[in-house]
Amino acid sequence: MPDKAPISVLIPARNEAANLAACLASVAFCDEVVVVDSGSADATRAIAEQAGARVVDFRWDGRLPKKKNWALANLPWKHDWVFIIDADERATPEMAAAMRAIAADPQPPHAGYYVNRRFRFLDGWLNHCGYFPSWNLRFFRHRLGRYERAAGGDTGSGDNEVHEHVVLQGAAGYLPGVMEHHAFPDIATWVEKHNRYANWEARQQVEAGSSSSPASPDPGLVRKRRLRRLAWRLPFRPTLRFLYHYVWRAGFLDGYRGFVFCRLMGWYEFLCATKAAELRRKR
Repeated sequence: MPDKAPISVLIPARNEAANLAACLASVAFCDEVVVVDSGSADATRAIAEQAGARVVDFRWDGRLPKKKNWALANLPWKHDWVFIIDADERATPEMAAAMRAIAADPQPPHAGYYVNRRFRFLDGWLNHCGYFPSWNLRFFRHRLGRYERAAGGDTGSGDNEVHEHVVLQGAAGYLPGVMEHHAFPDIATWVEKHNRYANWEARQQVEAGSSSSPASPDPGLVRKRRLRRLAWRLPFRPTLRFLYHYVWRAGFLDGYRGFVFCRLMGWYEFLCATKAAELRRKR
């Protein structure tokens, strides 16, 4: 077995016994693995320790920083490069080889790297729908990256950064390979998560006139957020959202699972709009 790569891994967790073992196996090539646990009541801690990971307890007081930023700033990381992966995600061999090469390079060309996530949905992979490729900054020098403060207040995701993006001090590249994301094992999980996300986005819509999105050096992210704000003003938003994912982003090429996913995205848009209207009436 080759030597472990000089990479530290951060896995935020809470009651992730069903997912954690496979995640840990996918990052076994890294020399240091740290599971930051928020009081799990299942076997999360035992699974992590059995795999040789270090478990650090995190108790959130309801204020900033949240879990990932706290870990980045306070843990004594063994290595310069940190890879952040959720328990329902899996690193692939191609990704592992690319990260090994970067960590071994004394002068890598970038301070961090975007990782391409592929989402699993209805027992298959989404290859279109606007959800692939899906680039997320996850591999960087730990001193140079921190998660932004999300606009719109509480994201409804507890003590973990979900909607926030990493702000990197330096240039970023793109990592070869894909990271598998098993975020939606069933429709019920998709609905539960997006119901919470809709609460946060509705608040963003209502407060759009009095607050601004977090500053970001990523022009693609700035453009995406600007377009999202413009979309809030459009009529027939649920139908347009469905057509955007199914037609414009070629969701129809994903067959039945693409159709279901795009219909759900239209429903999500309807939920965001109606929750925003409800908030406006209450105010």
